[in-house]
Amino acid sequence: MTVTMMRTHPLTSPLMFQALCLLSALVIFALPARAQDAPPSLAANAWLLLDHATGQILASEKADERIEPASLTKLMTAYVVFTAIREGKLRGDQQVPVSPAAWKTPGSRMFIEPKKPVTVDELVRGMIVQSGNDACIALAEAVAGSEAAFVERMNREAQRLGLSNTRFANATGLPAARHYSTARDLAYLARAIIRDFPEFYPIYSTREYTYNGIKQPNRNRLLWLDPTVDGVKTGYTQAAGYCLISSARRGARRLIAVVLGAAAENLRVQESLKLLHYGYTAFDAVKLYDKDQALAQLTVYKGSPGSIAVGFTDDFVVSLPRGSAEKVRVELKSRHPLIAPVTRGQQVATLKVYLGNQLWGEYPVLALADAPVAGVFGRAWGALRLWLQ
Repeated sequence: MTVTMMRTHPLTSPLMFQALCLLSALVIFALPARAQDAPPSLAANAWLLLDHATGQILASEKADERIEPASLTKLMTAYVVFTAIREGKLRGDQQVPVSPAAWKTPGSRMFIEPKKPVTVDELVRGMIVQSGNDACIALAEAVAGSEAAFVERMNREAQRLGLSNTRFANATGLPAARHYSTARDLAYLARAIIRDFPEFYPIYSTREYTYNGIKQPNRNRLLWLDPTVDGVKTGYTQAAGYCLISSARRGARRLIAVVLGAAAENLRVQESLKLLHYGYTAFDAVKLYDKDQALAQLTVYKGSPGSIAVGFTDDFVVSLPRGSAEKVRVELKSRHPLIAPVTRGQQVATLKVYLGNQLWGEYPVLALADAPVAGVFGRAWGALRLWLQ
């Protein structure tokens, strides 16, 4: 079944560093971008710009080249920890023992101590805001008993999320053999954090955190330079270079920028600003459909009712090259035949969005209602209809 429809339609950092970043931001924001312009040239090994709502990649360079993810690894550590909290396996006020392994973990630290009680909530903030490797190990042991067992969960989640070019060897991002990811996978991991754990995501915008009398700033300098940025994570090792995944929300649209392998800390900030600026000036946010707006009615065989409305469970807003909304054409392709039971939110079709004759993107269309299995006669009638097709 194909239906064609036309639509028209801001740190506690050295003053010199902050001044340099602010000057860079002013220069970047003063530069216009046009839809016909090519994506910016960035001083980084790999980069990617993602539309959060649709998962649409707006621009990229070496998106699938394997890199050492450094502390960007902590996004998956957080994902597994958040899952455990949601499932009731951890509580925020739960006290976690600090093992010698956690206490002695090298690299960035929140400075937990073996004989000092620490709660899950404190460890989560130490992991996210202070990028504490010690916090990661303590949380991994609390969730799975050991870091090794926790890493197994990390890799299972990576597989479930479709991060096909990612493998973790530890929970911290310290250099290790066979510990890698890509710009594409890291962008989708950041998207999953924002989408799946909205109750925890605001922690990523926390500018500083104090534990054990030690105040440490968030390493994401964009939180001071751009008020629309509310996350996400920095990373650095000698091999990985300076990395930053940032997310900004302006109006109805959220973009995620991944910059990997910059040569300096201020450079990853400047290049991230440049990439976000490109996304917000070269593209329009175009709402094609309202939340729960029915795109079509699809037949459900052996179900009651015998048909359901399909569409999107949130406003469907797509990023399009500026000034191109008049060229939009869409095609709805159903998964045929659709057999009961069907539940609300289940993907039942695909929306193909074209700009003229060029395919711009494909997006999952969802059932807007339940269609449970019908009774005996309804199932028999549905079976006959399927046979007669």
